[in-house]
Amino acid sequence: MNKLKYINLILIFFLIACGTVPFSGRKQFTAIPSAQMVSLAEDNYAQVLRDNELSDNQEYKDQVRRVGERISSAVEEYFRDQGRQQILKNYKWEFHVLKSDEMNAWCMPGGKIAFYEGIMPVCQDDNGVAVVMAHEIAHAVARHGNERMSQQLAVQMGGMLLSEALEEKEERTRQLAMAAFGVGSQVGILLPYSRTHESEADELGLYFMAMAQYDPRGAPEFWKRMQAKGGARPPEFLSTHPNPESRIKNMEEHMQEALKYYEEGK
Repeated sequence: MNKLKYINLILIFFLIACGTVPFSGRKQFTAIPSAQMVSLAEDNYAQVLRDNELSDNQEYKDQVRRVGERISSAVEEYFRDQGRQQILKNYKWEFHVLKSDEMNAWCMPGGKIAFYEGIMPVCQDDNGVAVVMAHEIAHAVARHGNERMSQQLAVQMGGMLLSEALEEKEERTRQLAMAAFGVGSQVGILLPYSRTHESEADELGLYFMAMAQYDPRGAPEFWKRMQAKGGARPPEFLSTHPNPESRIKNMEEHMQEALKYYEEGK
């Protein structure tokens, strides 16, 4: 294959793999088909549930499921009304609470969500849970996991396809996936979301919780509570995220738009 043809193929692949993040309009590189990402997430989610003890706190479990179902339904309805239901194709929502004092939560591609018991007191109520839930769902909807996994395959796996990476280096690939999904602390790899990803998740999270009739004005208050929990060693959920003051300022910039969704639903 001559050099020009090779370059053309790369350009074609890049264009095919480029997508656009809802709301923000940012172009992103997501080289892995969504169906493959969802399948990988399902396998890894099942592994997490096997390796961790599930919470026996019924109040926490009911709360996370109740809020999760309400927000996911609102998000699905919004994209369906926009004729963009393809964004959530193959999503099968699951909500679990893990028995751990860690103040953390995450959402894998396909809607596989876990909260840790330690974050629940900081949430305080359904609206607080909605702040975290909508933020994590936003990471999945914006395909941040796919974006990070694509980058890691390019950098660490020499540009392998996901199927090839799983076949040749299965354990390493699964570790990269877990880190890309925001579960890095569980496998000894820390791969924080970028500031761009976090800002997008904050923005979309405000809209998503507002669509489900949770007051988005509770989001800055949640982050203030998380900041107060910091001390010498901040919670994992805070340490891998931008400075709370910066994110609160960013949220305030999008608050009026979020409140439109909130008022429309009344």
